[in-house]
Amino acid sequence: MEEPAIEEGDHNRDVEVAPALISVHPDHKFIVVSIGSALRVFDLLGSCSVTLVDDSSGPPHKDSIRAIRFGAGGKLFVSAGDDKLVKIWNANSWHCITTVCSEKRVSAVAISKDGMFVCFADKFGVVWALDLDGFDENQVLVDKKAAPVLAHYCSIITSLEFSLDGRFIISADRDFKIRVTVFPKKPLDGAHEIQTFCLGHTEFVSCLALVCTPDCPEGFLVSGSGDSTVRLWDISSGLLLDTCEVGSQAGLLESNGRQEEHYSAVTNLCTTSDGTVVAVAIQSLQGIMLLNCNVSARSLSVAKFPLREIHFYGTLREISQPPGYDGYEVLFRKVSITGGCFIPTSLDTASSAEFLWMVTGVSTLHGLDSHSLARVRVISGFRRSNDCEPTVLQDDEIPGGEKLLEKLQGSVSIENKVFSAAAEAVKMAMCNLLIKKHYPADKRDFRKRTRNDKKIKQ
Repeated sequence: MEEPAIEEGDHNRDVEVAPALISVHPDHKFIVVSIGSALRVFDLLGSCSVTLVDDSSGPPHKDSIRAIRFGAGGKLFVSAGDDKLVKIWNANSWHCITTVCSEKRVSAVAISKDGMFVCFADKFGVVWALDLDGFDENQVLVDKKAAPVLAHYCSIITSLEFSLDGRFIISADRDFKIRVTVFPKKPLDGAHEIQTFCLGHTEFVSCLALVCTPDCPEGFLVSGSGDSTVRLWDISSGLLLDTCEVGSQAGLLESNGRQEEHYSAVTNLCTTSDGTVVAVAIQSLQGIMLLNCNVSARSLSVAKFPLREIHFYGTLREISQPPGYDGYEVLFRKVSITGGCFIPTSLDTASSAEFLWMVTGVSTLHGLDSHSLARVRVISGFRRSNDCEPTVLQDDEIPGGEKLLEKLQGSVSIENKVFSAAAEAVKMAMCNLLIKKHYPADKRDFRKRTRNDKKIKQ
């Protein structure tokens, strides 16, 4: 299969910092980190690194990876990004079973609950579907082509999710919208029935996650945004159930300056398998916030745990006891980390384990010896129902230990000065990716001539 060449103009376009991403196998068998164009896989059961098998020449991806995820109960894995390639991997043998060329750069991916379709969104606002009929773990799929399913009409799609019962495909975009679309039995013919819109965010919607509950088959939806809020939605009706002002709760909106407000965008969300806790990554927060999700009360609130001290990366943080202190304090509202800055760019967990995996890092970081940086951290006790104290593990306590860190980070340790520079780049990454830019006429003409969204000749 002939893969698209990167246009010459791509090398001249504005350099975009690509955040590191992490994905965890649902049964906690594999951990995958992408950083720049690199895809790194570690086998937790075998305690060893995994070698990817791709029949195409050269590395699997030639430009920054923007979306990765497991699906079909952990049988499939998808990676996609700025090289306009969508690669589907057998997540047991780690052999690439098919590669699909997108017309434009890919911004999000999702896998249907039955594992029969892979959907991906491009930066022009179109969602495409690929039929995996005939998938066999022992053979490669050939001559597979994607078909357009729905469109957001020139608005970058930032996140894609299927409802827990598989009835809906949910898409979020840069223009503050969340669209819930009925996923048809024949999606290659198009998805024409819009169930509802979830409207309420006042800035770009950056991420989506689902909350599992036995009383609601499709689950509930949580969304994060550049407006520094996390919102809880009813999927079928689009009704806004609750809003949590995480930016102000974390103390990131104390200044009235608009520039600093952009630094409080929610960048990623992750929910526990029982749906009771939501982990939130915020653009300039060193650490995470934990929210309680009370489905019965249809509410979100800052999680509180009976802790008197918090260990974070080997640093002991004393908790003050204000008047009326009842033994509870917000976990990770603000975290000071000595010896380095850790601002998570991606979060994920396994349904069968109580670990929250986090990664921070950026690619194309110029001016340093290391152009692609990644740092992995793990929180144990990530489940409210067990009443366990969430604890950040030391490097030697992480599943996989130094072997895992060597594979996923590229090095067991990273110099503090390098990490500090990466942290500053992470703060700006979301603004560069999602906030609309305004260019003078001469630069607009140059970008049109050198753009990376031209149709590919098949």
